[in-house]
Parts: sequence; C-alpha cells; structure tokens
Amino acid sequence: MIPASFDYVEADSVDGAIAALTEHGDEAKLMAGGHSLLPLMKFRLANPAVVVDIGRLSGLDQITDGGDHISIGALATHQTVETSALLRTEAPLMAHVAGQVGDPSVRHRGTLGGSLAHGDPASDLPAAFLAMGGSVIAKGPNGEREIGSTDLFTGFLETALADDEMMTEIRVPKAAGAGWSFQKFNRRAQDWAIVGVAAVNNGSARVSLINMGPSPMLSEAVQNALAGGASAEDAAAVASDGTSPPTDLNGDAEYRSHLARVLTARALAEAGV
Repeated sequence: MIPASFDYVEADSVDGAIAALTEHGDEAKLMAGGHSLLPLMKFRLANPAVVVDIGRLSGLDQITDGGDHISIGALATHQTVETSALLRTEAPLMAHVAGQVGDPSVRHRGTLGGSLAHGDPASDLPAAFLAMGGSVIAKGPNGEREIGSTDLFTGFLETALADDEMMTEIRVPKAAGAGWSFQKFNRRAQDWAIVGVAAVNNGSARVSLINMGPSPMLSEAVQNALAGGASAEDAAAVASDGTSPPTDLNGDAEYRSHLARVLTARALAEAGV
C-alpha cells in the first residue's frame, strides 16, 4: 500500500496554498492532518500529482465567538474541538462528536476542515455539522464565499469546493440549552459507524444520518414529519425514507434501514423532541 509518486509543496500561507491549487488545478490536493487523503492515496483511489501541505499554517486552528455563531478554524484538530470550553457550552454536539472520532492519535492530527472537505458519508463530524445547520467559508483566487451545510456535500467524497478553493473556517450556530443527541452503532469503539444519527432540537428539529447514502445527509422525511405534527415515534418510523444505504460486510441495506429507525427514535427522545 504505497502511494503513486507525487510532488510535494509546503504552503507558507493561505494565499500560497490557493496559488498552488490554481496552478495545478484538479491534479493538486490539500493535506492537513492527512487522515483522509493518505489512505485513499495508499489504495490508489486518489492519485494527485501534487500534494499541498497546509498543516503548518498558523491562525487557522482558533475557535472564537462570532456573535450568533462559533467560528472554528479549518485546521482545528478534533482534539481541539472536543476540548473547547466555548463549543462545549455553545455547540456541545460538535464537541461531543469530535471526541468520538477514531482514537487519540487520530484526534490529535485530524482536522475538522479536512473531515468536512473529505465528505465521507460514514464520517461522524459531517453529520454533526449538518444537524447544527452550519456553514463553511471557502477562499479562492476570486475571494471568499460562504457555503451552507445543505449545499456542501454533493456526492460520494465530493463537495461544492472548487478545485482552486480552500476551506478556511467553519461556522456553527450557537445552540446553548438546545436538546441534542448523537447515536452511533458500530462493531468496535473505534470503527466507522455502521449507521449513526445526529439530532439537534432548538425550536425545530434537525436530524442527520451517517452511512445511509452516498453523501452526508439530513433526514428530510423525519424533519418534515415532525414539522407536520407527527410524534417522535412516528417520525422515527420514516427515518429510512429517501435514503440509499450501502450493503457491505457490516450489513445490508435492510439492516441499515432498521438501525436508522431505531437510532433516530433514541436520538429524538434524548434530544427532547
């Protein structure tokens, strides 16, 4: 499991990283912690000609109060997110879920921005981000733009980020006092979720699903049912509607659909829906 050969560029600034992306186009990939990109390269599922290392850039790992939201630098590690007192108070779901990712070595190197940019449907943090209704700031040669959570994930390991754009910031709305829950079913503590559910109840409920489709996804069926006056139990019963869960060695689509309904019921109950 050795990657194909590639050129290596160490960016010394955000603008320098964007310049490298602009020069090399879709032949270049950004790398921060490397926990998403390197495994793909080892299996030859990704073969960038140029790897642009942004892991040493300063100023992109801060977590600050943005008024009505919390601003998280894209290079904030999972461990930084997990232990942030500000997030634990204002957006506790994000802090809790970051603490469920992998093992300590992964959490000390992997970054929130890398996890979201990777867009893995089996990943925990994209689900938390969707349930929170957050957004990301992307910077490219033409300036910055904000991408909402429902627009970010476009397909399997694909996002709305352009080839010459770099995610610099993640914004999550403040939700102090809101009900929330994270349910994750896996074979072993550090495994990817066979199915997972993240829920936030802050006036209205947002429910996202893990490993139930080709990309991180909200459960619109559950949210629409609740908005229409359905009970939490009845809403959970439609959690698998509109999904396309995979079949693999951990379970088939029918099994995952059953898990989605069970875990959604638990999540809604814990979130106080």
